[in-house]
Amino acid sequence: MSLRIKSLLAIHIAVFFFGTAGLFGKLLPLESQEIVFGRTFFAGLTLFILAGTRGSSEGVRKYLSPRFVPLGSILAFHWYAFYYSIQVSSVAVGLLTFSCFPIVTTFLEPLFFNTKLSRADVTSAALVSLGLYLVVPEFSFENDTTQGVVWGLSSGISFSLLQIGNKKMVLKSSALGVSLGQSFYASLALVPFTDLGFLGEASPRDLFLLVILGVVFTALAHTLFICGLRHIRAQQASVISALEPVYGILLAALVLGSYPDQRTLLGGAIILSTVILSSIPKKTRGVNRES
Repeated sequence: MSLRIKSLLAIHIAVFFFGTAGLFGKLLPLESQEIVFGRTFFAGLTLFILAGTRGSSEGVRKYLSPRFVPLGSILAFHWYAFYYSIQVSSVAVGLLTFSCFPIVTTFLEPLFFNTKLSRADVTSAALVSLGLYLVVPEFSFENDTTQGVVWGLSSGISFSLLQIGNKKMVLKSSALGVSLGQSFYASLALVPFTDLGFLGEASPRDLFLLVILGVVFTALAHTLFICGLRHIRAQQASVISALEPVYGILLAALVLGSYPDQRTLLGGAIILSTVILSSIPKKTRGVNRES
């Protein structure tokens, strides 16, 4: 098996894990902040052990530098908003609204980098807005789906900010170090808002699911994704990442018996199609049209 095939397989497995992680919002009878604390704590512990096997203790300590505090805090909010969106609405709504983050990033990047918006960017944003309009049955905050969309979008916006921060941070630290630092400070950021006594009161099943969420669906998933990027273009990886809500929605139907209605599916199809097309470079799109 070639390195490219192995990398593609690693990316697909990672995206599958990312999509599956949303189900834990329904599988775990815990508050959103408790789920996120458990996820970041066990992920950070796993990454700490992994980093320790790859370098000296001095190298590991630098990953816990306070410069990761802002990104860790954003990560904590991102995952809180993501799970809260799923808990008040559905796995489909949470995943679909979060998946708008590439479009959000396109509009935020000019604020931080020397980039300009194009007409295609504005068109993409309009199409995503149409998709969101179809997902929301009525614009009332008393409606659970509307609340889920708002929190899902908040998750996507915070993830966009996280991506922009990561783009700067990875120039100074390894991807493993950035993931470790973020997870560590994300769990610390949640301490004031979380009654840690839940760890002692949780059932063995719930603790097992939290460990699996942190180790497999977070630490391992991020490691696989990063490894896959060594031989796969970031653009191709971003297109594959658009499958995350597809995997999540299918699994929610199989495991939870949660099926989105036709309006949500139509809105989701518009959102995902727009995200995928906007992730393809213009030159590539031109080549495809000519072939």
